[in-house]
Amino acid sequence: MQTRLFIGGEFVDSVDGDTIDVLDPHDGSLIAAVAQAKAADVDRAVTAATKAADGWSRMAAADRGRLLLRLADAIEADAENLALLECRDTGHPIRDTRNLDVPRTAATFRYFGGMADKFQGSVVPVEAGFLDYVVPQPLGVIGQIVPWNFPVMFCSWKMGPALAAGNTLVLKPAELTPCSALRIAELMAEVGFPPGVVNIVPGYGPTAGQRIVEHPQIAKVSFTGSTAVGMGVARDAAASLKQVHLELGGKGANIVFEDANLAAAVGGTAFGIFHNQGQACIAASRLIVHESIAEEFLERFIALAASIKVGDPKDSGTEMGPLTSTAHRDRVLAYIDIARQEGGEVLTGGTAPSDPALADGCYVEPTVVRVDPSARVACEEVFGPFMTVHTFSSDEEALRIANSVDYGLGGGLWTTNLSRAHRVARDLRAGMVWINSYKRVNPGSPFGGIGRSGYGREMGFEAMREVTEPKAVWVNVDAQLPPFYPRG
Repeated sequence: MQTRLFIGGEFVDSVDGDTIDVLDPHDGSLIAAVAQAKAADVDRAVTAATKAADGWSRMAAADRGRLLLRLADAIEADAENLALLECRDTGHPIRDTRNLDVPRTAATFRYFGGMADKFQGSVVPVEAGFLDYVVPQPLGVIGQIVPWNFPVMFCSWKMGPALAAGNTLVLKPAELTPCSALRIAELMAEVGFPPGVVNIVPGYGPTAGQRIVEHPQIAKVSFTGSTAVGMGVARDAAASLKQVHLELGGKGANIVFEDANLAAAVGGTAFGIFHNQGQACIAASRLIVHESIAEEFLERFIALAASIKVGDPKDSGTEMGPLTSTAHRDRVLAYIDIARQEGGEVLTGGTAPSDPALADGCYVEPTVVRVDPSARVACEEVFGPFMTVHTFSSDEEALRIANSVDYGLGGGLWTTNLSRAHRVARDLRAGMVWINSYKRVNPGSPFGGIGRSGYGREMGFEAMREVTEPKAVWVNVDAQLPPFYPRG
């Protein structure tokens, strides 16, 4: 396991030698002491990225793509090692890191490897005698700040399009979960990425992250994390007129209509809220269920929630692991106390598990709370295995509840009425909507939100536009222009 910074194609110590203790959230044991980047280390990384920028941007797009395809192959070859590393680092159950996180990471690098020589410019029909063509050009050095909830997957979401388009990178993984990003760096070096194209600098937000945001040679910052921090990123980046992409919080509305396939809705809702212990910006954190089926739905759903096997994430039978840190577990438990204080009814869960084998870990039981839609816990992002329940009597009321929060990332609905499905999808305030499913992602489908969920998009052609800027080139082919000033 690499524990040093990756700068200029080499693993190096931080300038002052400080480290970050990375802990296993299952039992609090030490996984590794990883080098802690500070401002001076970010400066070294930016220098390396700047030096590599011209060569990388001028490399044939197909050759950049081939390196990304080789990286995807290398990730698949290293899949079991990466899956275990991600499991220990984050608390994701090993069945999830094997079957979702690592395969999605490889698939994203493969998608953008194929995209590299297919992202085209255009020709604009202008006046006779002129050719006007528009080409997408890389921005230069891009700073990327990755969160702790899906670290290996988000590395590919941010790196893939930026590299395919010809940018170089300085990426800061979260201090809680830096290990998989450093392993990706190792694999990049092995498959032949030129030195300096990608630089990995684990560190804390107020030091390494802040320097990335402020550095004058970084053309754009792509940040995924909380809304509060994202607002600070946007404010501080403005000082250097730096472009910003923000993928922030969410409070997903999940509407179950009276004609829904109940079994599918129960299972899909459980995946939507409890996958990765609810630590997902697109989690189905607000269940909005029609009053005529609410009791039957909740009876089934609560039974399913109570049956989820919570335990050691390294056990292949575990269905829900620990939250990623002690501080975050305490935050989620505090929100459960808030729900009770607001008069909420805890229908299941609401505590840490009683199993003594889990006492040293960051565990919270799958929790369902019935509260008013205006309650704090129904409006603020909890980011854990915590779902609020609300009922409605009409489509209009369902939409009113769904759109009553400031977030607008993802939302879902369950119905067999085709007209209703499209109408409600149109009227939901969200960047992504799932119909009769929840939380599906694909490298070709744009991912991002509106409102307090941020702006800009990951994935697909939209992601390539995020990391390039169009340059218009005018060519006078045979236009005979009269002199504008006749005396010239």
